[in-house]
Amino acid sequence: MTDKPAGTARKPLLIVITGPTGSGKSDLAIEVARHYGTEIISADSRQMYRGIPIGTAQPTAEQLDAVRHHFIASLELTDYYSAARFEEEVMALLPRVMDSHGGVAVMCGGSMMYVDAVTRGIDDLPTITEDVRREVGLIAEKEGAEGLRARLRMLDPAYYETVDLKNTKRLAHALEIIIESGQTYTELRQGKRKARPFETVTFVINYDREELFDRINRRVDAMVAQGLVGEAESVKALRHVNALNTVGYKEIYSAMDGDMDFATAIERIKKNTRVYAKKQLTWLKRDREGAADVNYLDPHKPMLEQVIEVVESGEGRAEC
Repeated sequence: MTDKPAGTARKPLLIVITGPTGSGKSDLAIEVARHYGTEIISADSRQMYRGIPIGTAQPTAEQLDAVRHHFIASLELTDYYSAARFEEEVMALLPRVMDSHGGVAVMCGGSMMYVDAVTRGIDDLPTITEDVRREVGLIAEKEGAEGLRARLRMLDPAYYETVDLKNTKRLAHALEIIIESGQTYTELRQGKRKARPFETVTFVINYDREELFDRINRRVDAMVAQGLVGEAESVKALRHVNALNTVGYKEIYSAMDGDMDFATAIERIKKNTRVYAKKQLTWLKRDREGAADVNYLDPHKPMLEQVIEVVESGEGRAEC
């Protein structure tokens, strides 16, 4: 938090609404953006893809009409994207949004690497997901150390020149970080927080776990009712792309392959979504708990009022 002397103009403000999946971030972001007459930057790495609005819980047509959103359904399923590219594009976009809307913009999403890419810059090493760990493990299993070395040489030649090439664990870990983040290990190890021309104030909707998990279960049921299985079928030909190698689609494709029945697949989606939410909560606890720029909202009280009170008081802001 940065105290400003009396009479000193504040920097533009980025209001960040983040936290676990299923907590109601999108609805709150729309309320906040409408109150401040501004636009929303989506920080959800899955909602960027066209053709999968149900499984990624993209904002509805009504929500998109209510407030202008950026980075929603902006990519083809086959497009490659990364947190590094997101940082670059958002940093180019924010000045226009802020200049046009009273110096305020809203960013909403639970892709923590994407949020940190904008608010901090991508210097922190990412938490490795099980999918990425499994992918690298298969390379090591099928191709051995030479396969790991070949990929590292291609993806991060600078680190390849310095790493112990006989240390397969270190090679695998570097590859996991590169694949997870979309950046080279060399870039991520710099450890410097980047300066930003704006302040941030961050909000997390603070449901207890039991209530959050109930919301997740009900949201999955709603997705199924809206046509999730049909949506997955419509893009099945592209099931190999990273955009579909995610919770929701993987389980449905397993059911289509006969590996499980659809009722089991739906329960597996709920379970895996809850696991993902736990990882998001762990990230927040590890990376942000107790920080001055994080404000936890009571979901059982009017949340917009809570946001306005913090923003207008000037407390809880972080200098980037």
